[in-house]
Amino acid sequence: MFKKKNLTAAVVVSASAALAGCDQFFQDASDREVDITQMSPEELAEHLVLETDSYRMDQEVQEGGTGRERMQQDEVQALCSLEGSPDSETAGQVVAAARASYERPDGGVELGDWRRGAELARSGYGYRVGHNNDDHGTREPGANCYACHQMDPAETTYGTIGPSLANYGRERGTDESVLNYVHEVVSNPHQYFPCTYMPRFGRNFLTEEQISHVMAYLLDPESPVNQ
Repeated sequence: MFKKKNLTAAVVVSASAALAGCDQFFQDASDREVDITQMSPEELAEHLVLETDSYRMDQEVQEGGTGRERMQQDEVQALCSLEGSPDSETAGQVVAAARASYERPDGGVELGDWRRGAELARSGYGYRVGHNNDDHGTREPGANCYACHQMDPAETTYGTIGPSLANYGRERGTDESVLNYVHEVVSNPHQYFPCTYMPRFGRNFLTEEQISHVMAYLLDPESPVNQ
C-alpha cells in the first residue's frame, strides 16, 4: 500500500501561504480555542478550508448540496487519494465501486449532435465556487475535453494528459459495443482506468443529453474528429 495524500492541502497550499503573511488572521486565530501553531501543514489546510470562514462552505453548488458537501470524498475519491499508482487490491476496489455506481441510460446509449458536442468539448465553463460562482442558468457547463485530449486533427491547441482521440470513431465504428464502452468511460472512467485524472462526467457534471453530444463529436462519421 502507498502513502496517504491530503488533497485539501494541495488545493489550498497557495492560500495558506498568503494567509501566513496576514497579521489580522493570526491575531484572530490567537483568540480561538484551536492552537494553529501546533498543527501540521495538512491539519492547518483542513482547518482553514473546513473550520473557518476562509471559504464559503455553506454556498450552494450547481450539482446540489453545499460547498462543504462537495469537499466530502466518496469511496472512489478516498481510495484514489494516495501517492503513486494504485496497487492491484486498491485498483480492484476502485473498479468495483465505479461499476456499482454506473447507470446506463434508459433505452440504451445514443449519439446526439456532434456540433453541440464540439462546443462542449471546447468549453471549460462550470462548477466554480467563490465570490462569483458560475451561473448554469445562463450558460451550460462544458466538458473541457481539449484540456487533456487532441480531438479534431485540425486543432492546434490541446492538452496531452490523455491520449489523442483524433479519428477515434473512424477507427472503431459506432456499433452497440463501442457506444456502450464510450458511454461507460465518459460517465465514469474509473471502471476501466482506476484513479485516472479524467472526471466522472456522469456524476452530475454533464447531463445524459450533453454526454450524447460529446460522444457524437467523438464518434459520428460526419464529425471533424473523424475526417
